[in-house]
Amino acid sequence: GVGMVFQDYRLFPFLSARDNVAFPLRSRGVDRREARRRADEWLARMGLADRARALPRELSGGQAQRVALARAVVAHPRVLLLDEPLAALDAQARTEIRRTLRSQLTAVGGARVLVTHDPLDASALADRVVILEAGRIVQQGLLAQIALHPRSPYVADLVGINLYRGRASAGMVEIERGGVIVVADHRVRGDVYVAVHPRSVGLHREVPRGSARNHFPGTVADIDALGDRVRVRIEGSVPIIAEVTAAALRDLQIAPGSPVVASVKATEVTVYAA
Repeated sequence: GVGMVFQDYRLFPFLSARDNVAFPLRSRGVDRREARRRADEWLARMGLADRARALPRELSGGQAQRVALARAVVAHPRVLLLDEPLAALDAQARTEIRRTLRSQLTAVGGARVLVTHDPLDASALADRVVILEAGRIVQQGLLAQIALHPRSPYVADLVGINLYRGRASAGMVEIERGGVIVVADHRVRGDVYVAVHPRSVGLHREVPRGSARNHFPGTVADIDALGDRVRVRIEGSVPIIAEVTAAALRDLQIAPGSPVVASVKATEVTVYAA
């Protein structure tokens, strides 16, 4: 059979959490007592043993999604489809459900297909990733491999990598949007992609001394907090995103509109044929 987890839970409003989970078993002819026993097992695994009698309206969003997941897997489907299961949840609930999914999906046999727009979900839950752009598959494989060699700006944005296209010659890449990036590999020539991980980008108030060969002056466009790290988007001749610690950002004393210099070592630049 096929199990399905929806973005908006789709629980039966007139059934308790226990009976929602038991429903697929009852529809397959399993007797009420056995179906409820198995439902209670899965609710306990989801940390919801004390909410078995609750109706959907009495559950939080995170609790409702755990009930929906238990209902989808209780009958051991051959294929489990998860349609953006975290999209309707707040940040804290997403973290909790992501952890639950990661621990419980390993107990479910068969194939599992996750639809998501969040690369964090993909990296936490998927073995392989297939990226669709305008209805077409543009890249597939392990997320770490895709992040090393994104094949389009859309893919690069999705996996959080700075990507430029340009023409390489003698260790220099003239990028299409203007500007030059120095790379360590002098053998690559012709049309190329240049990828730079945001964590490889240093930020300074002025051009620093040191081994970095690339310095890109610009203006801070916006700042996004990511736990104990911060992503800083810089607009300039070479637009770039840097990821630094919150402490480093405080030391720099920068904010949107501040002038800044982004620096990247040539050895931190990945270059490959376009």
